[in-house]
Amino acid sequence: MRRREFITLLGGAAAWPLAAHAQQGGKSPLIGALINISENDPSAPAFIGAFREQLQDLGWTDGRSVRIAVRWVGPAARYRDYAAELATLAPAVVLAATTPAVIAMREAAPAVPVVFVQAVDPVGSGLVASLARPGGNATGFTVYEYAIAAKWLELLKEVAPGVTRVAVLRDPAVAAGIGQFAAIQTVAPLGIELSVMAPQEAHAFEQAIALFVRDGNSGLIVTASSFAANNARMIVETAQRHKLPAVSPFRYLATAGGLISYGPDVVEPYRRAARYIDRILKGEKPGNLPVQAPTKYELVVNMRTARALGLEMPPTLLARADEVIE
Repeated sequence: MRRREFITLLGGAAAWPLAAHAQQGGKSPLIGALINISENDPSAPAFIGAFREQLQDLGWTDGRSVRIAVRWVGPAARYRDYAAELATLAPAVVLAATTPAVIAMREAAPAVPVVFVQAVDPVGSGLVASLARPGGNATGFTVYEYAIAAKWLELLKEVAPGVTRVAVLRDPAVAAGIGQFAAIQTVAPLGIELSVMAPQEAHAFEQAIALFVRDGNSGLIVTASSFAANNARMIVETAQRHKLPAVSPFRYLATAGGLISYGPDVVEPYRRAARYIDRILKGEKPGNLPVQAPTKYELVVNMRTARALGLEMPPTLLARADEVIE
């Protein structure tokens, strides 16, 4: 992941009130949104719908009291292009989904306040000075805390006790991948072999998995990263093709055919981001709003995939699942 010195944040901090209040010719303020998925992604309506709904509940109606301009990055990951487009619209504040979106927006419009969601490691990535006191002009909501990664291996062993070799997929561009892997290592029992996979291209992942499964007794853990988000369908299809039980933090991987997901409610941060944007539009500085962790986690089990893998789901696991896909 690309890093920037924190001073970049400070450079635009003093100018942000002008961006928030000096609206174009008295028009209603413009909220930009730079979102990491395609507009055609099945989850897209839920994300933007929750954001708009919460804004409306707070008195900001799109087309009346506020204007909302959305740019969907999609698999081509055109963060810089769409960030530049939003910058030309002179937004009062921008919602940015994932760390690359924040970085691109900050490069395109350093003075514009940014509220982020789905940031894996905002401190390590240089987005904020600290979680409690972000400083600068960015704040928002993290994907999860590192400790949650340990749960993925525990779940994998619970549903597939015969697994002795686990591939851990992480994005080489995400610094937080080190923290996630460390959390997994802390709970790895004796007899479990962990292997890191850090492909930069989809075909490289498919080739690596094909080699990995040859020795049998294999499982897969997908960590949180842009690579996983942008290649969800390919990851699921590869795991299915090789009869590989897979656990991830993303609900959409489970609904697409993955075995299990355990991670935060991915829609709720968009509602929480709307509340922060409301506060910024009313005059609060983003640097004074603490970065917050998720408050709700969900366990999703795909029984169709379990049956295809010949796995018997423990009744205790099904009893605590938030959703069971039949």
